[in-house]
Parts: sequence; structure tokens; C-alpha cells
Amino acid sequence: MTDVLLGMQWGDEGKGKIVDYIAPRYDLVARFQGGPNAGHTLEFEGKKFVLHQIPSGIFQSKTQNVIGNGMVLDVITLQKELNMLKEAGFEVTKNLYVSRKAHIIIPTHRLLDAAYENNKGEKKIGSTLKGIGPTYQDKTGRVGLRVGDLFESNFEERYKKLVTRHLQILNFLGFSNYDLPTLEKPFFEAVESLKQLQIADTEYLINNALQAGKTVLAEGAQGSLLDIDFGSFPFVTSSNTSSAGVCSGLGIPPSKVENVYGIFKAYCTRVGAGPFPTELFDEVGEQLQQQGQEFGATTGRRRRCGWLDLPALRYAVMLNGTTELFMMKADVLNNFEEIKVCTHYKLPNGAITQEMPYDLCQIEVEPVYETLEGWNTDIDTSVAFEVLPAQLHNYIQFIEKHVGVTITLVSLGPDRTQTILK
Repeated sequence: MTDVLLGMQWGDEGKGKIVDYIAPRYDLVARFQGGPNAGHTLEFEGKKFVLHQIPSGIFQSKTQNVIGNGMVLDVITLQKELNMLKEAGFEVTKNLYVSRKAHIIIPTHRLLDAAYENNKGEKKIGSTLKGIGPTYQDKTGRVGLRVGDLFESNFEERYKKLVTRHLQILNFLGFSNYDLPTLEKPFFEAVESLKQLQIADTEYLINNALQAGKTVLAEGAQGSLLDIDFGSFPFVTSSNTSSAGVCSGLGIPPSKVENVYGIFKAYCTRVGAGPFPTELFDEVGEQLQQQGQEFGATTGRRRRCGWLDLPALRYAVMLNGTTELFMMKADVLNNFEEIKVCTHYKLPNGAITQEMPYDLCQIEVEPVYETLEGWNTDIDTSVAFEVLPAQLHNYIQFIEKHVGVTITLVSLGPDRTQTILK
């Protein structure tokens, strides 16, 4: 049985915390797409960890963790993560497996990312500049390098050929402010470290586990509204962040997917450029930003903030076949007397819709709000779900009515213990 855990918005929903929270239920946790652009934050026992590539089940000693074939791997970032965990007292390499088919981010991929973004001028998409987009481009162009290639006798030859290809593009774009040998030194050191890990045909590892009756949790990165096919194109990431990406990103059949858990914030945030219908530019937006400490875990960039967008959430639920919803950061709304929720969009022609317009990046839509009474009080995180404030229950039920899926978990803080199950 495979369950899937996904972000329902534009990323930063709190996936890392929830994977860590529910990981003890599973024998195996696997990342299936994305790369070091992810920033999954976990807090427990007074400690805080941010994972970019290693699955968030890594702190569970009995859980296997897989970096799947659908990911793109930055070996330097991976080495830093492993060193960070080791210094914190966690020996994780025995429970970590890396797919032979995962593509590798090489130093010139990062240079290309910066050059492409710089070349866009005012039309920048807000890339994290981690080299992820160019690596996926090489994957679809059938010229990329995979983890398994590191062990082949012709790896150096293929690496140089790919670098030559990249340098030609950089030269064409007029991008020359770099020192490649300096960038390559830590890369090749990290490559040697990667070779010491458990490199596996993880599609067999996962399917054998499923055949043996074991449980698998697929951990998504970014958010459904950043999906390369269904997000707010071109302001999207380079992979399929929806549940459809699980099968291709891990090599498992759709029939093995059971539950799809969707994570969303009680309000909305977005990092970087792109449409954001409910974005707030007033003191309310500032209050959400400050109260929620909304800074990107990967980039450190300030997140844009706004009220909850139900047309967007309903869209993500539809795309993913979401079976349960988990609401994060409800505590950020503790001090509001009133809470607004966007239920529809008003289009430039005056039409009212609940659907996500194809041309959302080109047109201005006006959010249609309903106002609900806030609970305006701090909440004891040790209480049962049933005795949460009546206004919070109303908020939950209002959302459930509009999206058609039950909210079964409410998070009231970053720590494992600040979580209430229905």
C-alpha cells in the first residue's frame, strides 16, 4: 500500500513536519520529484532541521528512505545534509537508498540556471537557481547524467561532453562571470562520497516492499499549483508535483496508490513571481508574514501572503484525487477577529467562476470573499479535536463544504507535539 503526501498550494505548506509526524506508520518513505529546491522543515525535542533532498522519514530509525528516480540530485547539497545529520547524532546512511536512475545536477547546470534567469530580465520566474530546471531539460533532451553513470568507465568523457555543451550555451548567452574549476572541486569530492552510499534500483526495492505487504509513503516537494503541466505556467517548477508524478517518479503502478493526503495552510503564501489572486499588500498581509515567520526554508526569501484561496484548493484536490486534508499553521490566525476566504473569482468580463483560468498569468482576477468570525484566542495544543474553538470548527467545516474533502488534522505550531488529529 502506498500513501501520498502532497502540498495543495504553491509550496511551503509544512510537508516536512507531517511526513516526520506520520512516518512511524510506514516502512518506507520516498521522495519522487524535485531536488534541492525543496526545504522541508522538521522540529522536535527543541531541535530544528531543514531537509532539501533526503526524505523526511530519515529520523525514524526503522524506516527506509529512498531518493527516487524522479528526483534531480545535487551531490554537494546531499553531502552537507548527511554531515549535518551526523553532527546532530543521527547515523542515517544505513536507511538511505539512492536511485541509480536519478539525474545529477552538475556545476554548469547551476550556471545555466542563473544565465537563463538573468536573460529573462523583468520576466524572471523566481527560480531558486539550484540548477534544477536545466537538469530536467537535459533529462528530457536525453543528454543528462544519472547516478548510475558515476560507476561507468566513460563517465569522465560523458561529463566533459555535457560541460562543453553547457559552456557553448553560456557563451551564447554572454554569461562569463564564473570560475568552473573552483565549482568542480567540491562537486567531484561529493561524487566520491555519493558512491559510498547505498545506490540501488529503487523501483525494485519499492515494489518488492509492496509485494511483501509493507507500507510506503511518497513525499512530494513544492506544491500542486507549481506542477509543470497544471500549475500557473510559466511560473512553475520543472517536475510533476501532483499525485500523477508518484508513479513515474518511483516506478510504481497507479493501482498501488491508496490514500492521497493534501497539506494546505490556513491561509496562502507564495515565493517568487507568479499569479496570487488573494495576495495582501496591507497590514493584514504583513501580520500574516510576521506571525507565520514566512521566509523560504531554501531561499530565505520573504513569502508573499494572502487569504485562503478555495478555487485554487479545490483545483488541487481535483487534480490529485485527495482523500484527506491536513490544515497547517491555523495558529497564525489566532489573533484575527475576522477571517476572509476567497470562494470565487470575478473575471475581467464580469463573469464569476470557481475554476482556475488558463490565462491566470495574463489577466487580473478579483477574489470574491466571504467573511467568517475568527476565534481570536490562543489554542491549547493538548486539547482534543472536538473541543477546538467553535469558530475554528466553523472555518474547517466551511472549507470542507467547498472542497468536498474532510480535514482530519490541524497543526497549531512547528513541533511534532503541536498537532491535533480528528
